[in-house]
Amino acid sequence: MNKLIYYLGISFLLFSCSSKEEEYIPKYTYESGEELSVGRLTTTILGSNAFDQPIPNLSTIDNRLFFVGNSLFRQNWVSAPASTTARDGLGPTFNARSCSACHNKDGRGLPLQVGQSFSNGFLMRISVPGNSSNGGPNPVAFYGDQIQEHANLGIPYEAKVSVRFETISGQFSDGETYELQKPIYTIADEQFGTLQNVLTSPRVGPQVIGLGFIDAINNQDILANVDENDQNGDGISGKANYAWNVLTQQHELGRFGWKANQPNLTQQVAGAFHGDMGLTSSLFPNNNCPTSQQDCMDAVNGGTPEITDDALHDIMIYSTSLSVPIRRNFDDEEVLKGKHLFREMKCASCHIESFTTSSYSFNRSLENIKIRPFSDFLLHDMGEDLADNRPDFFASGKEWRTQPLWGIGMIQEVNNHTFLLHDGRARNIEEAILWHGGEAENSKESYKNLTKEDRTAVLAFINSL
Repeated sequence: MNKLIYYLGISFLLFSCSSKEEEYIPKYTYESGEELSVGRLTTTILGSNAFDQPIPNLSTIDNRLFFVGNSLFRQNWVSAPASTTARDGLGPTFNARSCSACHNKDGRGLPLQVGQSFSNGFLMRISVPGNSSNGGPNPVAFYGDQIQEHANLGIPYEAKVSVRFETISGQFSDGETYELQKPIYTIADEQFGTLQNVLTSPRVGPQVIGLGFIDAINNQDILANVDENDQNGDGISGKANYAWNVLTQQHELGRFGWKANQPNLTQQVAGAFHGDMGLTSSLFPNNNCPTSQQDCMDAVNGGTPEITDDALHDIMIYSTSLSVPIRRNFDDEEVLKGKHLFREMKCASCHIESFTTSSYSFNRSLENIKIRPFSDFLLHDMGEDLADNRPDFFASGKEWRTQPLWGIGMIQEVNNHTFLLHDGRARNIEEAILWHGGEAENSKESYKNLTKEDRTAVLAFINSL
C-alpha cells in the first residue's frame, strides 16, 4: 500500500511538472528608461516630422520663440537690398539659401551624386598646409576655407565640385559578399586660380536634434573619456579637440562639427550662417569674402549685422529646444540581443551610451537630464579609408568626432534616404560600419565575423536608436 501511494505521488509530481508551462526567462534584458533618448524631454511623436519636435512643456514665451526660430531656420534668405529686410543679406557667395536646405525637417542632408555639381546638404571644405592665426585650418588664397558654388546675381561663384565612385568589394566570414562605393571628387571651373593641390574635406549636414543637450554636457564629463595614449590598452584613444572661441579669444573644448571644431552651439549656428549662407552676425561681422574677390567685397549687405542678436537668440531657442525621438522596438528580443553584441564588439567604447547634463544657463529645462546620445564627442583615428588628410585645430587628417547615433533609425522616414558618414558615402548603416578603420578596426572585424542572424540583430539595435 505504501509503495502504491509512493508511485502515485511520483506520477502526480511528474504530471504536474510536465503540464506546467515553463517560465520564460529572457536572455537579454531591457534596462528601465533606455528608450528615453533625452529622459522626460523625449518626444513620442514619430513619423516624417519626428526631428522637428520641441521638448515637452516649453514655457509660453519659449514656445512662441521656438516657432519664430523655426521660421528663421526654414526661410529662404534673399540677396540685399530686398523688401523683406528681415530676410535679406544672402551671400554674396554661398552654399545654401536656408538652414533647412542642408537639414531638411531638421534631418540629414544629401551627399553629392554622379552628374551633380551641388546637392542639398553637401559642401567642400578646403585649406592649405599649416595653420591660420587662431590655430585652425589655413585658408586658401583667393578662396578661404570653403568652396562657395552659388553666388548672387552679378557675383562669380568660386568653383564646382563633382563626384564619381569606385567599387570596393569584400565579404563576411560566412561568405556573404558586399560592395562599398568610394567617392572620388573633382574640383573644376575655378574662378580665382587653381584648387587642384589644396587639402579638401567633403561634408554632409547631419540631423540637428538634441544639440542643446550636447551643449549642456559638462566639459569634465567629456574629458573623463580622453585616453589619448591608450593607457588602458583597449586600442581606443579618445582625444579632445580645442577650437577657437571667437568671443573669449582662446581655445576651448570642441564638441560640435564633424571634427569637433566648434566650442559651443551659438558659435556653431553663427558659423553656419556665415560660412554656408554668407550672413554676418555679431560673432562673424565681416562678409565671407576673400579680399581678392572684389565683386563680393563690394556687394550690398543686408544690415550690420544681417543676423541680429535677437534673431540669433530665437534660432538658439529653437536649436536648444529640439527634442530627440523615443526609440522604437527597444524591448524586442532581437534588438536587445543587438545591444548586447554592440557592447561586446566594443562599439560602446566610442559610442558612449549616456551622459547627464549639467548647468545650462541658456535653457534651464535641459539641466540634470540623463541623455543617451551614443557618442563621446571626442576625436578618434578612423583609418586611411575615411581620412580626409585635412587637419582641423588639433584633429589630424584621420581623426573624426564620434557621431551621435540617436535618431539614426528615423532618417529614412524623415529624409527618405539612409546615406551616412561625413560625406554620405555609406548607403546604409551596415556600410557605415564596414567603412570603420583605425581604432575601430577590431570592432569592424568583429562585426564581419558575426553570423548573418547576429549581424541582423546589431542592425536592428542601431535602427532602434
